[in-house]
Amino acid sequence: MDKPIREVMTDVCDPEESRVAFVRDLFGRLGDKWSVRTLNQLADGPLRFTAVMNAMPGISHRILTVTLRTLESDGMVSRTAYAETPPRVEYALTPLGESFLCRSLSLVAWAQDHQQEIEANRAARR
Repeated sequence: MDKPIREVMTDVCDPEESRVAFVRDLFGRLGDKWSVRTLNQLADGPLRFTAVMNAMPGISHRILTVTLRTLESDGMVSRTAYAETPPRVEYALTPLGESFLCRSLSLVAWAQDHQQEIEANRAARR
């Protein structure tokens, strides 16, 4: 990194309180247990609800419903209902969702690269 971290923060982070609150809220919504995993499942193309659920052991029907609705309301996921019998609904990653997923992968890589160091620090403080 060429610039000191404080200078980078000043360049990137808008200190205006409503922007700070928005970022905090969005990180809370996308940083939960299931949101990034749900986006990841949709990375290869549209899926039906059951296919998403089957790909994520441990998620309940209700939590997946809430997660998909939240991601849809933020514009990360699209929901397409087909007028068929029986009805068919597919969920897909939007360009906004794909953009977020691509950026979040660097954070995933960072966490994996530093896992042992972080676990060692946690163990030392127990």
